[in-house]
Amino acid sequence: MPYETVKPEMLRAFLKNMEQHVYQPIDEMKVTAWVTSEPVAYAGRESGIRLELKPGDRWGDLWDCAWFHFSGKVPAAGSGEKVVLLIDVNGELCLVDEEGSPVQGLTNINSEFDYSLGLPGKRVVHISDCSNGEETIDLWGDAGCNDLFGRYRSGTLKEAVIAICREEVRQLYYDFEVLLETAEKLPDGSARKSRIFKTLYDVTLSLHELGAQSVAEARQTLGKQLAMKGGDPVLTVSAIGHAHIDLAWLWPIRETIRKGARTFSTALRMMERYPDYIFGASQPQLYDWMKQHYPKLYDRVKERIREGRWEPQGAMWVESDTNVPGGEALVRQVLYGKRFFQQEFGMEMKSLWMPDVFGYSASLPQILKLSGVDYMMTQKLSWSMYNKHPHHTFMWEGIDGSRVLTHMPPEDTYNSPAAPRSIIKLETDYLDKNISEHALMLFGIGDGGGGPGEEHLERLSREKNLLGLSPVVQEPSHVFFEKLSEDADRYPSWRGELYLEKHQGTLTSQARSKRYNRKLEKALRELEYAAVLAATPAAGDDRFVLPYPTEDLEEIWKEVLLYQFHDILPGSSIKRVYDESLERYEILLNRVEQLIAQRYDALASRMTVKKDDSGNQIAVFNSLPWERNEWHRTEEGQWLHVRVPAMGNSVISVLPSSVYDSSAASPESSSVRHLDNDLLTVAFAEDGTIRSIYDKELRREIVAKGEFANDLRIYNDQGDAWDFRHDYRQMTGAKPGLVEATFFQDGPQTGVVHVYRYGQSTLVQKVVLTQGSRRIDFVTKADWRESEKMLRTSFPVDIRTDAAACEIQFGYLKRPTHRNTMWDYAKDEICAHHWIDLSEPDYGVALLNDCKYGHRAEGHVLDLNLLRSPNYPDPEADRAEHEFTYSLYPHAGDHVQAEVYKRGYELNVPLRTVDIRRDAEVPAEVSAQESVPPAFSLDHPHIMIEAIKKAEDNGDIIVRLYETAGAKASAAVHTSLPVSEVWLTDLMENKRDRIDKLDGKVQLGFKPFEIRTLRFSLKK
Repeated sequence: MPYETVKPEMLRAFLKNMEQHVYQPIDEMKVTAWVTSEPVAYAGRESGIRLELKPGDRWGDLWDCAWFHFSGKVPAAGSGEKVVLLIDVNGELCLVDEEGSPVQGLTNINSEFDYSLGLPGKRVVHISDCSNGEETIDLWGDAGCNDLFGRYRSGTLKEAVIAICREEVRQLYYDFEVLLETAEKLPDGSARKSRIFKTLYDVTLSLHELGAQSVAEARQTLGKQLAMKGGDPVLTVSAIGHAHIDLAWLWPIRETIRKGARTFSTALRMMERYPDYIFGASQPQLYDWMKQHYPKLYDRVKERIREGRWEPQGAMWVESDTNVPGGEALVRQVLYGKRFFQQEFGMEMKSLWMPDVFGYSASLPQILKLSGVDYMMTQKLSWSMYNKHPHHTFMWEGIDGSRVLTHMPPEDTYNSPAAPRSIIKLETDYLDKNISEHALMLFGIGDGGGGPGEEHLERLSREKNLLGLSPVVQEPSHVFFEKLSEDADRYPSWRGELYLEKHQGTLTSQARSKRYNRKLEKALRELEYAAVLAATPAAGDDRFVLPYPTEDLEEIWKEVLLYQFHDILPGSSIKRVYDESLERYEILLNRVEQLIAQRYDALASRMTVKKDDSGNQIAVFNSLPWERNEWHRTEEGQWLHVRVPAMGNSVISVLPSSVYDSSAASPESSSVRHLDNDLLTVAFAEDGTIRSIYDKELRREIVAKGEFANDLRIYNDQGDAWDFRHDYRQMTGAKPGLVEATFFQDGPQTGVVHVYRYGQSTLVQKVVLTQGSRRIDFVTKADWRESEKMLRTSFPVDIRTDAAACEIQFGYLKRPTHRNTMWDYAKDEICAHHWIDLSEPDYGVALLNDCKYGHRAEGHVLDLNLLRSPNYPDPEADRAEHEFTYSLYPHAGDHVQAEVYKRGYELNVPLRTVDIRRDAEVPAEVSAQESVPPAFSLDHPHIMIEAIKKAEDNGDIIVRLYETAGAKASAAVHTSLPVSEVWLTDLMENKRDRIDKLDGKVQLGFKPFEIRTLRFSLKK
């Protein structure tokens, strides 16, 4: 047969046949397993149910664990040969040493994976390069009855054999594979393609049998083609081994810890065999788990880091979602992440490693630059549905103008097989190859861990400089970014968010987790503020001082940051992940609230007043940097109107004259169909929707003519936790049935309680108007029992504008309300935090919320995604009881003039109250005081103090501020504390510029949306 007629399929079949001859089993091992439902330590490895196993025997169900013991002896047939073990337990397995420390990870061959990228399994254990035929096999391994993706794969032992590895056949296999794939990808008609095919064809003719001599001759023949080098490179590929590990997803967190051990030990084992191998792993949380659970393994990792062969990657504590977490949470991700790598390895992280996150907030570039992070790597934008991101290498510019150099590996995967097709795809698809001479390749098995196998490294050893391919060098990613940055001024820019046109369902899925996250972020802010005050003695009185809870805060913050991982907080993990994290969330929130109460009790104790007949007194604390005038309801049900200074407190005497007089109200003007306060009138339709909202003060109707507001709709949602159909609205949506409406008045509040039912679900919603307030609150309790349904509310408002203002971390983003282009169409579901707003120059309407993120703004309609209940990967997702509040806020002017950001904070950050102790007289030498002067205050309405905390390294006080309006500003920060020095710092709290303090204030200039951090040193 002429070689010209040989098809690649024939050569592929020959290659597959050759693969079957690499390993020759010579004996079976004895296998004993001790099975448990949860992992047990090495010391207790024989505490489970004991099983003697043969191939085909079942040992466990999904998520079962087992300690396996493999024993045997190399038979005489192995003498003088390279001997290996072949082990596949149809699960994940980690072999350990005699102390129980991980040595090597193994994975079942039939694991779920994208097989176009290669087979994911690892089953080969090297015993001896030249056996004496007498080696004893005595190995222990810790197994999980799940594959890489948490799937159940029969729970049976597949193989456990001693085998000879025919090393020359193995090498020939990779010689043949690399050349065949290179030729397949070369253009038709090229001399190189024809030459390789001819050579491969000749080799197939000479290998009737895979004898030692014929194999050696074949390798020599192919070696001539493998030795042909390329010329001067136009593009160089930087390759680094990678094992993207989701800290939870289709498996529980406890299994991730074991995945880490399997992956890290495998990487170390491979480094022993391949001297060029450079491996990288991200996420300090994962390293910290290894340090806690596998200290000997961790020490070996540290050795490789010191050698420069193992690269810690990324600047965040975990690969966090960046849509839902608040701004300060993202700062803490970087703060704790960078500090860990600095303290453990002495390394400064300069890049953000985020290959798999579902879109990137436009606030992120500033957070990164202010944290000393210059680069970012991702590839997730390649998943977008409608538009192709135009660059792989670009300068990403945030809302404040900060820029970071961003690279997306042109192969569009973090699971590269490192095969010739990988290199050619990378070069062909690289959108910026006309400028850049460098591109990144991440090779290995990811998502469920595992990392590179021998196949990746064997291929790379042949591809360093192979004619027909761009050259590949294995090197750390930080070296790649340093090379890439040499041409930084030539790269194009992308301004604003990096929106992923996919996974919009993750803005709503697992609503209880998102609510807990919001509540904890705000509670932690409150705790740090109160803790700073409580730890600082009052002037002339050092009583009631509580130590700053440094260790508590770090421990709680790190757990909250863990749950912000991009498959936990977005709602895309299995049920067990949420069963466990929701339980922990409740414990954490209660703990934080207890710590807050202790601090405010201590501060209230400083306000003790002498006994008199003035009645009960309460201290009211305001942690926001503006004065608040609000109605407050005491625990006894009394309503008081309180005025509390910015970041200060007030002492309120509960006297008859100060309690709201309900007899002065006019309930006859309100009913189940009509609500009134001094500013607004709300009229309801029979089905509970709102047909009219009239602004009495500004004489304006808010609801669009002929439409209805708070239009609750339930849509079919056959998507999964990540996605729902883009055209869901075309199916109209069902309305829940209003079964009861009850009018109520409670002090200054009037409202209607609506009870709705749909299917097996009940929705109880209080629509509330408060005297003196422009907010219409929708206080909601839902007993949601629907499957594959989505609950939304919409507000068609009489506003015409081309853009909606959406609050994000440390600012806001404007997004189009039209669908002129596919880029607009793709952003139908958008993320906002406290508020989203439609405004004309003189009037607008904001939609506020206390724990929701998925919004839609098209034309004149504001829409909020309230609940989803997909069936996968959690078949019970959000079939539960929920509480949430959203509010409509009509206002004069646009959102900046109306200071809408303040209303969002007020909804999310309640005033705190404490009963003042009156059981003792104040000592004569102590001056009684009715309040504590504010520790900090501002003189500019558009500057927000986002955090007040103790510094990480000493007792200095950190104050973080940002500009909210998108305009330049000059503000004075006043303090009553005994300050000796003031410094501007970066977000890592490193001192940068010393600032003069004049008359107890610091003057600061702000650029639009700029974050500024002050560090106050107190006088000793």
